[in-house]
Amino acid sequence: MASTEQPLAAQYDPDVLERRIYAHWEQRCAFASAPRPGNDSYCIMLPPPNVTGSLHMGHAFQHTIMDALIRHARMLGNDVLWQAGTDHAGVGTHIVVTRALRGAGIDPDQLSRQEFMAKVIEWKDTSATAIGAQMRRLGDSCDWSRECFTLDPKLSLAVTDLFVRLYDEGLIYRGKRLVNWDPKLLTALADLEVVSAEEEGVLYHVRYRFADGQDDGMIIATTRPETILVDGALAIAPGDERYARFLGRRVCVPCTERTIEIIEDVHVDPQFGTGCVKITAAHDFNDYEVMMRHPDKNIPVINLMTPTAHLNDNAPPEYRGLDRYEARAQIVADLKAQGLLIKSEPHRYMLPRGERSGVVVEPMISDQWYVKAAPLAAKALDAVRDGKLEFVPGRWRTVYENWLNDIKDWCISRQVDWGHRIPAWQDDDGNLFVAQDSAGARAKAGDERPLRQVDDVLDTWFSSALWPLSTLGWPDANNAYLRHYFPTSVLVTGNDIIFFWVARMVMMSMHLVGDAPFRKVYMHGLVRDRHGQKMSKSRGNVLDPIDLVDGISLEALLTKRLSADLDERKKKEVERRTRIEYPAGIAAHGADALRLTFASLASHGPSINFDLGRIDGHRRLCTKLWQASRFVVQACKQGPLGDADAKLGIAERWIISRLQRAEKEIAGHFDTFRFDLMVEELTVLLRDDFCSWYIELAKETLAHDSAAAEACRRTLARVLAALLRLAHPLIPFITEELWRWVAPLAQDPAPLIINAAYPVCDPRRIDPEAEAILGDFVAVVRAVRSLRTSLGVDPGLKLDCRFETSSEQLAAMSGYMARLARLGQIKRQNPLDENSEDPVVDAAKSRLRLMLGTAGSGWQQRLAEKITLGQENCRKIEAKLADQNFAQRAPRQVVDEHAERLARAKQQLDALERLSRANFG
Repeated sequence: MASTEQPLAAQYDPDVLERRIYAHWEQRCAFASAPRPGNDSYCIMLPPPNVTGSLHMGHAFQHTIMDALIRHARMLGNDVLWQAGTDHAGVGTHIVVTRALRGAGIDPDQLSRQEFMAKVIEWKDTSATAIGAQMRRLGDSCDWSRECFTLDPKLSLAVTDLFVRLYDEGLIYRGKRLVNWDPKLLTALADLEVVSAEEEGVLYHVRYRFADGQDDGMIIATTRPETILVDGALAIAPGDERYARFLGRRVCVPCTERTIEIIEDVHVDPQFGTGCVKITAAHDFNDYEVMMRHPDKNIPVINLMTPTAHLNDNAPPEYRGLDRYEARAQIVADLKAQGLLIKSEPHRYMLPRGERSGVVVEPMISDQWYVKAAPLAAKALDAVRDGKLEFVPGRWRTVYENWLNDIKDWCISRQVDWGHRIPAWQDDDGNLFVAQDSAGARAKAGDERPLRQVDDVLDTWFSSALWPLSTLGWPDANNAYLRHYFPTSVLVTGNDIIFFWVARMVMMSMHLVGDAPFRKVYMHGLVRDRHGQKMSKSRGNVLDPIDLVDGISLEALLTKRLSADLDERKKKEVERRTRIEYPAGIAAHGADALRLTFASLASHGPSINFDLGRIDGHRRLCTKLWQASRFVVQACKQGPLGDADAKLGIAERWIISRLQRAEKEIAGHFDTFRFDLMVEELTVLLRDDFCSWYIELAKETLAHDSAAAEACRRTLARVLAALLRLAHPLIPFITEELWRWVAPLAQDPAPLIINAAYPVCDPRRIDPEAEAILGDFVAVVRAVRSLRTSLGVDPGLKLDCRFETSSEQLAAMSGYMARLARLGQIKRQNPLDENSEDPVVDAAKSRLRLMLGTAGSGWQQRLAEKITLGQENCRKIEAKLADQNFAQRAPRQVVDEHAERLARAKQQLDALERLSRANFG
């Protein structure tokens, strides 16, 4: 522990202290967890970052919230575990490694499975190391000794155990069903891995002639004419009088020699297109459902595509081998030549693309592994209904329940090399044997027939669904960590993975151990740029959180943003935007300032707009805390600190009372996850109450060698120590550094603030009388300061004052008033002399007259001019906001900025007009 004799650096330098302090924490094992029977536990599972790269702004925001919760719980005396780890991210990692290999001139298709896996592991090690370094730079206080990876041997055994259990219970099955197929990645995708967006296309109207040659035939409208080749039926809406007479008749499938039947089904929208649709069960999910509803019609399910989305041998010979879009063009031309293309017209429709590959997915019949989701979903619904799980904000419970009530079976197999290999072995006849290992499969087979493990791997979300259990030692029910820390306390996660991950963890935990994996889920918004746009490389608005901590030059920032996968037009746009927004690069702010900024944005809204301007303000707040601490340390060296029974002055009673109220408010904000309100409360306490008011009052007290000065020094040290402990969860580095100097003064025995006790409100020390008196004092000082500013009085000029007040307490504080309001002689005058022409200000049921003398010449005119300018400024901003073109076309952020400007302008104008009324009626 540092001595108070050591000098505290004059300047706050986060780069120097943050790296040193984190190393000190690790050396002291400050983050270590330890199950202690009978003690309260507090556990958070880190949503494991994917080893596809490094942490982004969303991660940094999320980690700030989790670390604040963990540090708070640790200081409250709980057994704390923040479980860290990374996710293998099957398909995602497969993509980035494949891309990296091609960039290095290596063809991944020429590598064996073992060779490719070695390259992926090399990538994973590099990525995981980088992620760990970023987390340390941000101040994450995880128990690094328990860091896990989803492909670690112990976790892999747990995943295998889960698969075998669910299979043996009939909850996992293999089936030939329609799936989302990615023709680029050559794997099935879950519905949640497909992003659908409206795009421009063409709607083709095609005639199907009747097989008997009578009438004109039926006309359908389709966006996918290439799938006509494997149509299984035409369908109309039930009761559609236009077509009812054609039910049961057969039509010829264009460009083929097949015929199909006309049926009716509720799926058909009579208002869309012609009211008659084609049913292609092998390449459309809705059509597949139509086929399932009409087993008596024997609607054929014919796959048209190869895995790469080229037409296979089920197509007529002239189309075989063509890419699906080449086939589309050829078929459209043939339909036109045959007189079957009635018309084509532009049409916007939803097009599904693979989230990672960006290519249009192809609904395709495929053999895949599935989880029967409905029985598991029922248990996950029970978790919220029985009070085992709570969502914050509460509205996410409805979203969660709606999805579970409408859940579909979950496709868990993927056709890539990287991931948990499905524990199933197959003989030459296609018989499957699911077991923990090959020996178990051999035992189930019962003979020596050749067995080969299937190549498919598990969807990465399958292993992630087990994360809260597998990291704590499941399936070993006697594991000390599992018994002590499960269920965990809270899950902090983005609202975009409520289905991918949150619901599935609840499903698995409820099924396996009969309890929810966490008691609360805090769903935070997604981090966007200051204009509310999603951060992406193509927009050129991506920020690396470590660049905000350590700073980065414009040239280095451009190098990061101008990635090779951007075309030249995009590169120019990204460079233009970057040069405009960051002409001098990004300054270093330190991790504490970034964390404070993230916390200030953590409301319960659906998104978080990150404005770099905010971080500057929080960097200044850290600097203010540093300078305040230097003052306190120096002041406490000048004399004795007094004893606990020393009589406190009104200022000491007030700051102690304010501290109690802040402690109470902040405790409530931790309970409700309102980190934005927490930052507001902490900022007011630190910047305003402690620095701007109490320290300035203390300077006056300390100027006198008395018992009051001793009580003041003691209060300075103890309040600052409490304030450091109160702020530590949000700004851990600077508070730990300052603790070295402040703790000895406050006689706090904790060698590290990370292990110190968190402040708890003592209601007995809330002092309404002191708060009322100081409230009046502050109002008076602010009124005098405002008056001086409004009249343009030189800030350094001390003016005499006449003071009318009925408050003896305020009158007794005239010395403090003179210091804080830059006043000379303060003479009490009840009532004020009304014959004077000097200006008067009203505040706290008191009146003050500033004796301007020669400094006040022409103040009435200056006041009138300022009021006129203020009124004109308000009118201009109001007119801007009333302009519909501006309100509707300007970015939301810009409109909000104008609204804030108007509020400030009106506030300033109101102060001027009140001053005018006080003097002129």
